[in-house]
Amino acid sequence: MVVKQIVAQLSVCSSGVERGERLRPFSADTITFVSLLLEVRNLSVQFGQTLASPSPSKTGATVRDLSFSIDSGKVLGLVGESGSGKSVTSLAIMGLLPPAASISGHIIFQNGAAQATELTALDSEQFRQLRGSSIAMIFQEPMTALNPVMRVGDQIAEAVLAHNRVSKSGAWKRAVEGMREVAIPDPERRARSYPHQLSGGMRQRVMIAMAIVNRPQLLIADEPTTALDVTIQQQILDLLNELRRKFSLSMLFISHDLAVVSQVADRVAVMYAGNLVELAPKSAIFSAPAHPYTRGLLRAIPTLATDRTQALATIDGTVPSVANLPPGCPFEPRCQHRIPACAAELPPLIEVAPDHFARCPVVNPRS
Repeated sequence: MVVKQIVAQLSVCSSGVERGERLRPFSADTITFVSLLLEVRNLSVQFGQTLASPSPSKTGATVRDLSFSIDSGKVLGLVGESGSGKSVTSLAIMGLLPPAASISGHIIFQNGAAQATELTALDSEQFRQLRGSSIAMIFQEPMTALNPVMRVGDQIAEAVLAHNRVSKSGAWKRAVEGMREVAIPDPERRARSYPHQLSGGMRQRVMIAMAIVNRPQLLIADEPTTALDVTIQQQILDLLNELRRKFSLSMLFISHDLAVVSQVADRVAVMYAGNLVELAPKSAIFSAPAHPYTRGLLRAIPTLATDRTQALATIDGTVPSVANLPPGCPFEPRCQHRIPACAAELPPLIEVAPDHFARCPVVNPRS
């Protein structure tokens, strides 16, 4: 009986989502067993208003009641269309939301200590100490993230100085070594270049070097390959996989492209209009998708077997505005499987297969 209880507790914590009830709180034993690094629990984010309403789904929240977890050394791919809340989720984890944002829920980070850290309770100074050291982020567009009037080596060295007691020369050496680790040729010379003197792929490598130079536990990559051509994109994905193995990195990899996520992630979370609609191991997402939205995304990916005489498959309709969400399932107006009950209330996230969760009672009716 005790063994069954432990297995049940581990199953809930490793999934990081609801099964008809709220997740149970952390315990030290649970963290030890599953090596849980990050848990996002019932997170809601809204701009311009407060989240005093007990039902964020009716208040136009950009992110609504979102729950997932990331284990040490694992990669979670967060997928969805533009406006689904992916980047807002990453900014909430990093503590970079603007003052107009209201946040509720829990973001719990196991920062190499006996006691987990509740990130939503940190003040700006505490977040500044954590950000860039234990949690780092690769932003989508390096040309806007990098300072155009600073040499890239100085920008990486600045990240070292912010979190370590080293001399400026020591920080510069670590910056050059960081550039070497991300396979930038002739890093001593390149470190003295300005961002505009580097190619797009090289600038992205600089961003990655800046993110890993302090050896973070968690790396958040927000669309790191979107602005790159296919060849450079593959090089960046290979680099991230190599760094992950070398430094035992855990990663939240954000993308709108399932094909890209398939090369990096261990598990995949699919978001739509601020909601998590499906969460499963990568193999299950691609072999047995359990939500109509996920199926639509997969059908839209061209393959070598795609009939070039036919138009690519699309999902009819558009993503609803967060300010005017339907009362039920937000995907219901675009769904071919919809029934009247779908428009009445938001379906719960249920387990449809071992460690596979989906929010669609039509495709996956309860047994």
